[in-house]
Amino acid sequence: MARRLLTLLSALLLALVLAQPAPASAAEGRPYTNPVKAQKGADPWISYHDGNYYLVSTSWTDVITMRRSPTLAGLAAAPSAQVWQGDAASRCCNIWAPELHYSGGRWYLYYVAGQNIADYNPTQRVHVLESAGSDPMGPYTYKGRLGGDWMLDPSVLTVNGKLYLLGSASGGGTQNLVIAPMSNPYTLSGSFSTISTPGYGWEKSGAAVNEGPEVLQRGGRTYLVYSASGCWTPDYKLGLLTLTGSDPLSASSWTKKADPVFRRKDSAGVYGPGHNGFFTSPDGTESWIVYHANDAASDGCDNGRTARAQKFSWNADGTPNLGTPVALGAPAAGPAGETAATPTAYTVVNRATGKCMDVVDGSDGDGAGVLQGTCDGGSRQRWRIEDRGDDTSRLVNAATGTVLDTADCSAADGADLRLWSWLDNTCQRFRFLVTDTGGWVRIVNQASGKVADVADCSTADGADIRQWSWLNNHCQQWQLKPV
Repeated sequence: MARRLLTLLSALLLALVLAQPAPASAAEGRPYTNPVKAQKGADPWISYHDGNYYLVSTSWTDVITMRRSPTLAGLAAAPSAQVWQGDAASRCCNIWAPELHYSGGRWYLYYVAGQNIADYNPTQRVHVLESAGSDPMGPYTYKGRLGGDWMLDPSVLTVNGKLYLLGSASGGGTQNLVIAPMSNPYTLSGSFSTISTPGYGWEKSGAAVNEGPEVLQRGGRTYLVYSASGCWTPDYKLGLLTLTGSDPLSASSWTKKADPVFRRKDSAGVYGPGHNGFFTSPDGTESWIVYHANDAASDGCDNGRTARAQKFSWNADGTPNLGTPVALGAPAAGPAGETAATPTAYTVVNRATGKCMDVVDGSDGDGAGVLQGTCDGGSRQRWRIEDRGDDTSRLVNAATGTVLDTADCSAADGADLRLWSWLDNTCQRFRFLVTDTGGWVRIVNQASGKVADVADCSTADGADIRQWSWLNNHCQQWQLKPV
């Protein structure tokens, strides 16, 4: 009898277990396709913070712009807001490879910049900015130069509570990976040492190069994924170093994998994939890589490269399995845990009044007036922000299909902002300059240098929106809110 009761009890417990719902799997993210940035997509970096992705990349100019979106898919059409502009002749221009890193409640933006001379490459140096608060959009202030010699591709590494700066520098006729200790995110505390030089044939296509070191840590292990060969070749690719010793400053502590871990895929039309970054899905369950690549073997090391992202896995031995590059335009599920909708347009909200940039009701033709109105979610208050590939954007009204325009290309204070058919001139191009924490920007016309302004700081519906000299008041500050 006791045995029968035990059998019945076991059967009952098994039935109860089987009746329990299976653990919910991670919700797939919003559908996306590559590229995640088609304009100025080289050397991309993505950070996920407080419900948004933030993307920066090489500009080749004197500015750093940043995109923000609640979904990976949304980065492709998100506004590019300017978070920094070169502020001195020695670091004015040719900004490359910006990266965002969070420490102590602030963001640190590392980048490379040089002088505006014909042969700018020899003047490239590493610099770092610090955010005013915990908003990745800044604003930022300059903290200093890191090192005195030529160096590219800065990144940071933390091992056993100690901070290090990584980069790529020349030595011995090759371009190598280097590292130096830091006392804080903007101060070096020792000299650079070399931890990797190009030795394998696959690291020497076009040139003997190791650059773009990027940190990947999991399960107590530390890896560096780096770019190898000349960036102008279709054989630019990724290699792997593993920290196997106790001292990250010593080359003997790093073990190099004999084969590349990510390379061209001709059948998918992907050439020269490299200079990557890593990020984690919003729910923390997935590992993702962002990188740039070309569409043809003949493309070079320039602004034609686009930013792409894809999920990757891990091998049984704990090493990353980056897989192979996916073709452009192939639809895929975005990072797990995304809950927001992918934005299709933006409202432009004034800081002083809380009202939206609107279009005069019933006026759709060229010359239609632009004014402020109580935000109602209507199509006349929706704007598509379209990157022009030169650090400017055009604002396309969703209801009319026409663009924000400065009347008669005037440079005068008080000139009207209106709608007009696209003429592809600088009077219709604008920059979004981050002005304050919280994503507040000033909207600057490329032709006049003047900003979008609510006339007389009026709070009334129907108040005119015009251009005016920058006065640093809330009537000239705006938020681009996704809808």
